[in-house]
Amino acid sequence: TALSFSLGAFCSAAAGYVGMWVSVRVNVRVAAAAARLDYPGALQACFRGGAVSAILSAAGCVLGIGSMFIAADAIVVPSSAVEPADLAYLFVGYGFGASLVALFMQLGGGIYTKAADVGADMVGKIDQDIPEDDARNPAV
Repeated sequence: TALSFSLGAFCSAAAGYVGMWVSVRVNVRVAAAAARLDYPGALQACFRGGAVSAILSAAGCVLGIGSMFIAADAIVVPSSAVEPADLAYLFVGYGFGASLVALFMQLGGGIYTKAADVGADMVGKIDQDIPEDDARNPAV
């Protein structure tokens, strides 16, 4: 179960890393298309970038569980170390590993977002002498 937990955590982390890598590059393309006033092109690039992240997440799940099941069926079950009915515990471990990493990635993203929000508010108030919650502050 510890090995399946580690595999789930790795697949989740890989999906998150590649998803962020793709989204950063897609954001540049979307901004460039919008600056050229090509709004349909910007929307198309946006949806394609999101599709890459979604497909990668689903493919990582299927690939991880599939490879784990094939390896367990070929190695663990013939050696009689684990009953075939107990293979479900391996999938539960995989799910826990993937969920734990996803939880920490969401927490990190929330902390980063809050820090960026506080920084933008401070720049508006201190540097630009704009009152708090004023519409002239882009962070509002």
